[in-house]
Amino acid sequence: MTPLLLLPLGLAALAAVIVPLLIHLRRRTEEMPVDFAALRWLDPLPRPRSKLRFDELLLLALRLLLVALLALLLARPAVLGWEDKAPRFIAVPGIDPAAARKLAGPDAEIRWIAPGFPEVGESKPAPPAQISSLIRQFDAELPPDAALTILVPPVLSGVDAEPLRLTRKVDWRVVEGTAGAEDADPVPSPILAVRYAEGQGAPVRYLRAAAEAWSDTPRFEATTGSDVPPRDHVLVWLVPGPVPQSVTDWVNAGGTALLADKAEVAMPAASQALWRDTMGRTLVEGGPLGSGRLLRFMQPLVPSAMPDLLAPDFAARLRDLVIAPAPPPARVNAAAFKPTTGAAPYALPPRELSAWLVVLIALVFLAERLLATRRRRFSA
Repeated sequence: MTPLLLLPLGLAALAAVIVPLLIHLRRRTEEMPVDFAALRWLDPLPRPRSKLRFDELLLLALRLLLVALLALLLARPAVLGWEDKAPRFIAVPGIDPAAARKLAGPDAEIRWIAPGFPEVGESKPAPPAQISSLIRQFDAELPPDAALTILVPPVLSGVDAEPLRLTRKVDWRVVEGTAGAEDADPVPSPILAVRYAEGQGAPVRYLRAAAEAWSDTPRFEATTGSDVPPRDHVLVWLVPGPVPQSVTDWVNAGGTALLADKAEVAMPAASQALWRDTMGRTLVEGGPLGSGRLLRFMQPLVPSAMPDLLAPDFAARLRDLVIAPAPPPARVNAAAFKPTTGAAPYALPPRELSAWLVVLIALVFLAERLLATRRRRFSA
């Protein structure tokens, strides 16, 4: 255990110890002079030489100690190497608290793997999205010699693609019979909002057929207007000619638009081929535009120019094209995800003693006040 000062310059406040010294020199304990009749005939001279003398030494010592402690508080005392090395247990939310307590023992400290690491026994938090990051954080904040036990369900969710590598060897316990995170809801089928020119609605039937293949209750609407749909829809713009500014603004704000080949618009600089046929021709190109995506058919939507309209996989290819990319898998077999060692340990911050010092200062101040205000001090 190594003591240190985080702000040594604070000791400069020790110069204030001169204040109580001056106070005691200036204001000595009050003494009431008493004149005797026989003393009036005595010559007052010569007077004895005055000596430098401090009264009430205990009170002076308390005041000097109080100033010194305040200066030490400003210097922020701390110690290194004063860590609690008791074994720790952490558990993934979803594990039965009674089972976790039985495995750890009645007196062990068990915390949930969740932001803030709340104690098991408090309200159970929702399974976090970053289990791996939280485990690494807990490991990094532990003393190097503290043992760590991690309780996990058979299926672990919220992990990232990087293997779990910690600074210490942990006891990785899979709690059987514990349900893992619930399966994620299936991604809903896209909602197609088709806008076409009057008398040019022939391609609409291919898009409607694709929407019907996605779901028993297709989410599809087609009109000849030029209004933009809600942002969670996929806009299919089949109107030839310049694309209205309202459409590009809608895409910039986060929408996805799929344009016909005759739509006139400046495509994003990062556009690339997103769909090719068996002959290598580009059927759809596009790229990000602002917060959204702008796509465009490169061939007319007629079977003679684009035979893929009649292909069995047209609906699936179109769905993969317009939906947002799915996040990478985040569920693994817990037994296979056991952490390895080898990560570099982190330097633990020093433990400050300011709280204890404040308590001591309060006690010294209370003693000083009791001594300074006692009744006997002012008696004649």
